[in-house]
Amino acid sequence: MDIRVQELEFDAGVELARFTAASGSAGAIVTFTGIVRDTPDGDLDRMEIEHYPGMTERALGEIAQKAQDRWDLSNLLILHRFGDLKTGETIMMVATASRHRVAAFEAAEYLMDYLKSRAPFWKKEFTKSGATWVASKRDDEDALNRWKP
Repeated sequence: MDIRVQELEFDAGVELARFTAASGSAGAIVTFTGIVRDTPDGDLDRMEIEHYPGMTERALGEIAQKAQDRWDLSNLLILHRFGDLKTGETIMMVATASRHRVAAFEAAEYLMDYLKSRAPFWKKEFTKSGATWVASKRDDEDALNRWKP
């Protein structure tokens, strides 16, 4: 299990190669890379992502452990950035490795759904019309409901 919160950019290809090499005899590896997308009006200047060091890593660790407990995973990666990010930059990456694809896909979706709604990151969008905190969305909460027992 590898959990990192960092300000520096990362190369998703390099991370995938590193993850694959560390995943032993996994039969399936699933990855997701989140990218800063523009607003519907196309006026995003930048996104600022804040977190509390220590608290955020603990929360990500708890989310990752729940995924490990639920699926038979041989490896798991959560890599999330903070700081000022421009449109097109990578925000985060999730990777899961398992003997079987269903477990790898489901665990990756689970991680993404929980990271979106429960990970303690605060995002502020800066556009030509001002700055706005990104609020949680009903769709994100609905996505979590499918993982409840």
